[in-house]
Amino acid sequence: MLPGSWKWAEICAGGIIIAENRNFALRDAEGNEIGVFAGTAPRQAALKAATRGFTDIRLRERGTKKVHVFQGNRKQIKKPKKAPAWMPKKIWKPTVKKIGEEKLEKI
Repeated sequence: MLPGSWKWAEICAGGIIIAENRNFALRDAEGNEIGVFAGTAPRQAALKAATRGFTDIRLRERGTKKVHVFQGNRKQIKKPKKAPAWMPKKIWKPTVKKIGEEKLEKI
């Protein structure tokens, strides 16, 4: 593990930094946690939430009082040309935009 702000990363053989997965709890408008998405960064977790159809995405990083706020949407597109045969003809493509961060007083 690395000290300081890189507490979720580690150095593997060859000196390459690899970020560990973190858990982000999805919160609804009332502040209830309705799901958990894992990712190395908040944006990755927000993309997963947007893929499932959430548009107002508020992710609290587990173990902290920090809430990452995103606006998300998704649209259906054709599958890539080099996609495997098992993939459906149309897939969901998510997009997210970070609005900001908030600090909670209590969880």
